[in-house]
Amino acid sequence: MVTASERHSVIVTGASGGVGRGIALACGEAGWTVWIAARRAAEGERVAQEVTALGGQGRFVACDVADDASVRDAIATVVAQEGRLDGAVHNATSDQSAAKHAPLAAYTMGEMRHQIAVSLRGSYLLARYAYPHLKHTGGALLLLTSEAGFEGKARLPVYAGVKAAQRGFARALAREWGPQGMRVNCIAPLATTPALVKAFAADETMKARVMGRNPQGRLGDPMEDIGRAARFLLSRDSAYVNGHTLMVDGGSCPVT
Repeated sequence: MVTASERHSVIVTGASGGVGRGIALACGEAGWTVWIAARRAAEGERVAQEVTALGGQGRFVACDVADDASVRDAIATVVAQEGRLDGAVHNATSDQSAAKHAPLAAYTMGEMRHQIAVSLRGSYLLARYAYPHLKHTGGALLLLTSEAGFEGKARLPVYAGVKAAQRGFARALAREWGPQGMRVNCIAPLATTPALVKAFAADETMKARVMGRNPQGRLGDPMEDIGRAARFLLSRDSAYVNGHTLMVDGGSCPVT
C-alpha cells in the first residue's frame, strides 16, 4: 500500500475492459486512486469497484477521448476531487482497429478518421489537458501503442500508421516535457483481450502467425503482465525512463 506522501492518482482511458482494465487493476493493487475514463458507465463502474476491492480507490468518469470538451471535463473532475494528477494513460483504441483487416484500398476515409480520432486526437487531448497537472506533480504520461507501429502489419495499414504516430508524438513530448520534470513513455502490449479475439476471428491465419513467433508461447495477462509493466512506467521507480516504448509482448516483435 502507498502512504499518504506516496499517494498516486491516475486516469486510464478506455479502462472499462481489456488492457485498460488490467492497467487499472494493477494500479489499484498498489493502493493508488484510479479513475476509469470511458464511455460505458456500467462497465466502468464495475472496474472501479474491482480496483477498490484490490486495495485502491476506484472512480469512474465519463469520457469520450475523441471529444475535446469531454476530455477537458474528465481531467477537471479528477483534479477537483483528488487535488492532483500523477499519471495519465491513453489506452482507448478505435473498435475499427480490430474489426477491419484489409488492404489499404478497402478502407474508407471515415474508418481512417475514426482511428485517428481515437488514437491520435485522443493522445493529443489527454496530453493537452493533463499537462499542467502532471507538471505540478512531476508525473507521467503513458500511451498504449503496438508492435504494428514498429514493423508495420499487412492488412492493418491504418492501425500501424496511427500507432507509429503515437510513438513519434510520445518521443517529442518526452523531449519537450523532460526538462520540466515529467516523463512520457509508451507500452506495446500483446495480451488476451476482446479486441484480439475479434482480430483472430477476422483473420483465420492471424492466431497461428502471432503465436508462432512468440518465444514464451502465450498471450500476456492484461493485469499481471501488461498492467504491472504500465504501473512501473507510471511510478517513481521509472524516474529515469523517458521517451521509451516498452515491448511487453513475450519477445514477439523482432524490432525494438
